[in-house]
Amino acid sequence: MERTLLWRPSPERIADSQIRRYQAWLAQTAGVETGDYADLHAWSVAHVDEFWQSIWDFFGVVGDRGDGPVRCGEDIQSTRWFPGAQVNFAQNLLRWSQERPDEEAIVGLHETGPRESVTWAELTGRVGALAAHLRAVGVQPGDRVCAVLPSSPETVVAMLATATVGATWSVVNTDFGVQGISDRFKQIEPRVLLTTDSIEFGGQHRDQLALLPAILQALPSVEHHVLIDTRDGVAPDSLRVPSTRISEILAEPIEPEFEPVEFSHPLWVLYSSGTTGRPKGIVHSHGGIVLTSLKDNALQYDLTPGSRCYYAVSTTWVVWNLLVQSMFVGVTIITYDGAPTHGSPARQLQICAEEDVEFFGTGAAILSAIERAGISPKELWNFDSLRSILSTGSPLPDSTWRWFYEHVAGDVRLGSDSGGTEIASGILGSNPLDSVYLGELMAPYLGVDARTVDTKGESVTGEVGELVMTLALPSMPIAFWNDPGGRRYKEAYFDAFDGLWRQGDWATRNAEGGWMIHGRSDATINRGGIRMGSADITSIVNTVVGVADSMVLGAELDGGEYYMPLFVVPEAGVDVDAALRDRIVATIREQVSPRYVPDEILAAPSIPRTRTGKILEVPIKRVFQGSDPDAVNRTAAADVASLEWYIEQATRFAQNRRSLV
Repeated sequence: MERTLLWRPSPERIADSQIRRYQAWLAQTAGVETGDYADLHAWSVAHVDEFWQSIWDFFGVVGDRGDGPVRCGEDIQSTRWFPGAQVNFAQNLLRWSQERPDEEAIVGLHETGPRESVTWAELTGRVGALAAHLRAVGVQPGDRVCAVLPSSPETVVAMLATATVGATWSVVNTDFGVQGISDRFKQIEPRVLLTTDSIEFGGQHRDQLALLPAILQALPSVEHHVLIDTRDGVAPDSLRVPSTRISEILAEPIEPEFEPVEFSHPLWVLYSSGTTGRPKGIVHSHGGIVLTSLKDNALQYDLTPGSRCYYAVSTTWVVWNLLVQSMFVGVTIITYDGAPTHGSPARQLQICAEEDVEFFGTGAAILSAIERAGISPKELWNFDSLRSILSTGSPLPDSTWRWFYEHVAGDVRLGSDSGGTEIASGILGSNPLDSVYLGELMAPYLGVDARTVDTKGESVTGEVGELVMTLALPSMPIAFWNDPGGRRYKEAYFDAFDGLWRQGDWATRNAEGGWMIHGRSDATINRGGIRMGSADITSIVNTVVGVADSMVLGAELDGGEYYMPLFVVPEAGVDVDAALRDRIVATIREQVSPRYVPDEILAAPSIPRTRTGKILEVPIKRVFQGSDPDAVNRTAAADVASLEWYIEQATRFAQNRRSLV
């Protein structure tokens, strides 16, 4: 296959990279000589223990290493990292306040509000103050602290304060309704909840206090509430728990007292898409995230102390965690809590230009949307500071790769990285040494033994296969929440292929070099890089009066497009008319998120299921994406006529798209 070269790093840029410093240190201290990236990567997966120990040593992790091995366990699923070691996530991140106390740690941006600037010293004092408050209200190591907050400096403070005391953090964005919040937080039983009084979004200040009583009612375990008071807001008097304003808590800075915790102590809970039920709580560890953050941000992304880093994301997406994780190498991060296109379809790139951003992380959909708007950002703003782009969430269309280099910046490493909530990191993506080719991800991350396999689990090259990993990573989940014995964890990632982690993506490993991602291989809904299970949506739709049953699909299409139809089976005597569609849309907006309003709502005769009652989402989705309808296994269906109806709809849709191309 002929490859199209888009960008090549200069020899000076390669020589000055963090990865070259690491290679030189590795040669000097361990006698390990490596050349290009492929050479270093091969060593990192062939010598796993030495590699991860080198990350601890090279970056000088703060903590007690202990005298245990790097890892123990019988297989990839049971691997336990650095048993006996003690670390604290917040302590390792905030050590930069000693070296750069008066430099910016966080810049907080809003739609129209004033720019906020928080120095490393100020950040540390705020974290210490909130941590002291959490301890004062009874929070202990292992307790859960949850938040419904946007991307803002206060949210970063809250995460770090929670980690400081050894409690476990979890957050969702402010666009979630009560049901979506409850589905996630209720299962982990938080003791403390943080919310905000107001958000500025889409040109309006939206009151967030009205939902607070209902949220607390849905979370009976909450004993204390903290209000992020942005507009002199006051919590309602009728709350069932005490509430304290963050402005009062942070009035006096306090030096943090970091709780030393075991390497695998729970740090935060993220959430799976919930394809087959409630979202599963994915638990990551302090130590695993510390090591992965240092490795990724320095060696993969080439960030250095003082670099300026911005991710255009909401707090619900794991990529927001990556924004905070970048601070491990001493960067300044920019947060933004407004609408992504407020004032301009290219607002996110405007922020990059105005804040001299060097590293920009975003969903592929945002870049594609700016392209479709017909804007040439370089004619409006200066991007001389910009060095790297991390595009993720979905494959970046070929046209957007070309548009970026023509209309944004020519001397930038544009990377379309692929990772997952499950590992809070990347699997395939960029590095400082390799060149950028159209449509390609450069290589697996260091320490990641990624492969593509066929249905038998055999490695394949040059053809589409399942993306898998053969080695454990420190940032893999330590557990799913409330999963005794790890049964659900095993089913999610290890049941498909013995001894391999199945990521759930279709990928191709090119013989000539580089990788390509083709989208999800399961029925996950993936809107703008934020995954949501179909059950998350249909469970709410099915509560709408007039709806008997429903099914939703998310189909990644050629050219970076995405199609999300909702099929509704109405109750007897009910028509799927404009009034019912309006009720469905309103319910999704209020109880799930506006992000998941479908592209179309279609009346359906029934929902296709297997003989064991499972919805046949995946084969129908593939036909919408253009797969051969004859490849669908009709014998698996409990009602073949129902399945045929959907195959006909999908076939017609795919044919119409092809005729328009």
